[in-house]
Amino acid sequence: MGDLLQGYRGEARAVLERAGVAVWDNVDLRTDEGTFSGLLLPRSETADDRHVVLKLANGYNLGIRASRVRELVSHGPREVHARPPRREVAVDASRPSVTLLGTGGTIASRLDYRTGGVVPAFSPEDLYASVPELAETCNLKTRALYSVLSENMGPEQWIGLAVAVAEEIRGGAEGIVIGHGTDTMQHTASVLSFMLQNPPVPIVMVGSQRSSDRPSSDAALNLIHATRAAALSDIAEVTVCMFGPTSDEYGLLHRGTRVRKMHTSYRSTFRTIADIPLAAVFSDRVLPLRTDYCPRRLDRTVTLDAVWSDRATIVYYYPAMREDIIDALVDHGYQGIVIAGTGLGHTGRSLLPALKRAVDRGVHVFMTAQTLWGYVQMHVYDTGRDLMDIGVMPANMLPEVAYMKLGWVLAHTTERSEVSRLMQTCLAHEITQREPHDGYLVLQGGLPDVDRYIKQHRI
Repeated sequence: MGDLLQGYRGEARAVLERAGVAVWDNVDLRTDEGTFSGLLLPRSETADDRHVVLKLANGYNLGIRASRVRELVSHGPREVHARPPRREVAVDASRPSVTLLGTGGTIASRLDYRTGGVVPAFSPEDLYASVPELAETCNLKTRALYSVLSENMGPEQWIGLAVAVAEEIRGGAEGIVIGHGTDTMQHTASVLSFMLQNPPVPIVMVGSQRSSDRPSSDAALNLIHATRAAALSDIAEVTVCMFGPTSDEYGLLHRGTRVRKMHTSYRSTFRTIADIPLAAVFSDRVLPLRTDYCPRRLDRTVTLDAVWSDRATIVYYYPAMREDIIDALVDHGYQGIVIAGTGLGHTGRSLLPALKRAVDRGVHVFMTAQTLWGYVQMHVYDTGRDLMDIGVMPANMLPEVAYMKLGWVLAHTTERSEVSRLMQTCLAHEITQREPHDGYLVLQGGLPDVDRYIKQHRI
């Protein structure tokens, strides 16, 4: 029959045994502070032995100190469904066809009560069953490619994903949605922008900051917005579609080479850097915010160039960095290094000898800016000019984008002039040519002028 008190030990287990309740029972739990009703949850393997955990009707979990429990009454077990029932996708010839490709991540996950962590669980079909509104926008085809958290995405998955997108486009898909974990979504979005050039339809990446079992989950709305952008938008590029403001008003469509995750848990974590988003996605329309995007076409031609070299790396410079870090990378066979430098694109002078040794041994070294916003301007100060004199080249793009692009370039060539030419050629709007006046807008809370602005505007 198994343990009816999964994971409970010590003081908490004793309280539950005296009350004769079991995990997954609907219970009323009385304390001196009040009575709480909910579903008795199991504990994770690493949890303490002093708390009882309930899932309340509002979806949140509540931990209650066992010593404070005065009475515990069971109303019987609740049938637990691991996933919603699947249903057939209704085909409507008047609606566009969209393919949803699943790779994993929080948008396709559930809570693992054995460990207390979030694990990949739901296939794209399960997501469709959970969000029936998707059928109102398009005819949805689903295809599960991987089931990994985004930190485990790598060249194998990037290449496989690019190939799958090309196959679906050539097969008639009028839009592509890619479910992906948010932690490395910016990396995948940028590398797909180089692997899939001149697509005729939108390629929209989407994820969620909070899993579907949480009442504040953004999974459903993000998926609705992303599917609407893929089906109806005229923007035929690799993009990321996530929450705009913290409310449910609209989503934002970010260019794949200009986007970055900027908060660990905020739902509106993704920001377009040194630019403005491509579009806002509402419940009834997609509103372009700029005009320099690649428009949708009727053909099914896409340039697939799915290669990548793992001989590229990225280094975040910090004061007092030692030369042996650069030397070790060279000794281990790395052919390209992207540096996230200080200010306008600098490192300390003590690193110059190691960087010169790297360049002399054929390593391609590119400089980006830790500040993210702004430009690399290595002509301004002596340090920047000295770095360029030894062969370090500026790269006016986000550090992660430069890293992904360099890996893609090195898979084509290691010849210095050609690597330099490709890195300095703007292929997918990755290079900052000009920063708009409202591209940099960071509001620091707590200041009187910001407080006045927030009261006057909805942001």
